[in-house]
Amino acid sequence: MGMAAAVEPQFHVLAVDDSLIDRKLIERLLKTSSYQVTTVDSGSKALEFLGFQDEDEDEDEESYPNHPSVSPKAQGEEEKVTVSPMKKEAEVNLIITDYCMPKMTGYDLLKKIKESSSLRNIPVVIMSSEYDKSRINRCMEEGAKEFFLKPVKLSDVNKLKPHLMKAKFGQHHPETLSELTAESRKEEERKQETEAHQRPELKSLQPSNNKRKNIDGSISPDSMRPRYGGLAVV
Repeated sequence: MGMAAAVEPQFHVLAVDDSLIDRKLIERLLKTSSYQVTTVDSGSKALEFLGFQDEDEDEDEESYPNHPSVSPKAQGEEEKVTVSPMKKEAEVNLIITDYCMPKMTGYDLLKKIKESSSLRNIPVVIMSSEYDKSRINRCMEEGAKEFFLKPVKLSDVNKLKPHLMKAKFGQHHPETLSELTAESRKEEERKQETEAHQRPELKSLQPSNNKRKNIDGSISPDSMRPRYGGLAVV
């Protein structure tokens, strides 16, 4: 297991949310799951970080460098975009974005990514604080891999790994197959443990059978011969 952990790849997730609180939450959850994380506060900055160029966004992009650095806040304060220690040109393996954001919604961001020949294979996950079935269906039909309701939980983040593995290595990569068979191995181990607990109960029943064999074995041939008037027939 030590070797498996050593060769396990590190995935880079781009998290997009205009809420500072939600952005910090998803960043902490992703880092807890050993993902490298970059966070931005808008869809336009996400596209900028990904190297996507759109004429409609040129005016907004002019005030920012080639990679996200500053996230202006509505309260007048400024917050630096957090980027995990790694080169800024790092490959992004998955994008998780809020649905409701100003100017560009998460759905708009999803569409732009899926329309890009260079980005369309990156898995996209949508987050929302509202349960809207039509919204969920629209996002899934556009190509989203998951739709999480806020607040996002660690159990939600655990659902990202299969999408990351499949996108990076393909469905039949050994790493993916090992994960698919892990549960079956655990089930087999549980069965073996159950059988081990049952064995003492089975053994407790065996002495009665052995005792019967001893009793049967202690009967002499003479005792089995018919007797007439106390005399055994020879």
